[in-house]
Amino acid sequence: MTSTTTGAPAAGDQLDDQEVVGLAARLREHRLSSRLTLEVAAGRVGLSPAYLSRLETGRRQPSLPVLLGLARAYGTSVSGLLGETMAEPDPVVRGGAIEPGRAGGWGYRRAGAPGRAMQALRVHVPPGVQDAVVRVHPGEEWLYILRGELRLTLGEQVHRLGVGDSAHYDSLTPHCIAAESDTGVELLFVHTLLQSPGGELCLGGGPAATH
Repeated sequence: MTSTTTGAPAAGDQLDDQEVVGLAARLREHRLSSRLTLEVAAGRVGLSPAYLSRLETGRRQPSLPVLLGLARAYGTSVSGLLGETMAEPDPVVRGGAIEPGRAGGWGYRRAGAPGRAMQALRVHVPPGVQDAVVRVHPGEEWLYILRGELRLTLGEQVHRLGVGDSAHYDSLTPHCIAAESDTGVELLFVHTLLQSPGGELCLGGGPAATH
């Protein structure tokens, strides 16, 4: 994942999506509550400490694979990192626009109730070169393309998905996603919540070398 944004978001660039506001502070809070240093936490997710620091100060927006990795490293869910509460969960989730993060372009919106065995998100994947790290972890993932075109790499196979296409795969298969469209991709993403300390593996030297 690369971005030309180098500083913290300006006042006029605050995220409209309330589920992403405060994400940077929550990333730091979860790391500290897990008693992990920047170096240890970054190593578990395959990031450089400097890049994780930029995520915690809002100078970068985490990609979906990075957000999933951090949730597992901290023993929580993506919902927890996004600031969703467990009080009186509503089975109905109303629609709304996704406001992409200004620092990196990734955007997230809850699409399911928190506290379940599965987690559903609507995700905006920004265009351009994406987080190149290959992820391997226990569980299953399912995605459905709502808008744009997606490149999904599963093992040695590369799949290109368009609107209406979906994929369901064992996440122990090495995988990564990237937008093929100039305007990015919007997708519905569902994954199982399997906590496994150390279960997240990063193949290759992508993040540490490029972030």
